[in-house]
Amino acid sequence: MDLPEHIRAQALSPFHDLLGITMLSWEDGLARLVCTPGPQHANRSGIVHGGVMLALLDQANAFAGLYCPTPGRTRLAVTLDLDTRFTGQGQMGARLIAEGKVVTAGRNIFFARGEVRDDAGTLIAFGASTHRYRSGSHAPEGVPL
Repeated sequence: MDLPEHIRAQALSPFHDLLGITMLSWEDGLARLVCTPGPQHANRSGIVHGGVMLALLDQANAFAGLYCPTPGRTRLAVTLDLDTRFTGQGQMGARLIAEGKVVTAGRNIFFARGEVRDDAGTLIAFGASTHRYRSGSHAPEGVPL
């Protein structure tokens, strides 16, 4: 999906650059991110390190609650809790796709659920998280970018 420029600007993150994470799609209450693991993502067993799946899940869930349609503005949050279960192993070179969805949101806190799957659709990890909006970010129009 080709994201509008103002949405793409909000999704920029040095952490995403470090891990090779890209935003596939983003709308209110839903975010999809992708990472294609390389040698730098491997653990000592030669499979994708669980921390990569945790990061994907955390980012997908957080971004699901942070969509901001207003150009030049953004929404920010911190993760308070992330509960994850691993159900498979990520393989080198096989894309990992994380999808996060908002379950419910209040004025300062939102809750999300997400999954990480490989290209074949195999569930690799799933979990739920709690996030706190940063000051001013609870409103859909967010804060200046």
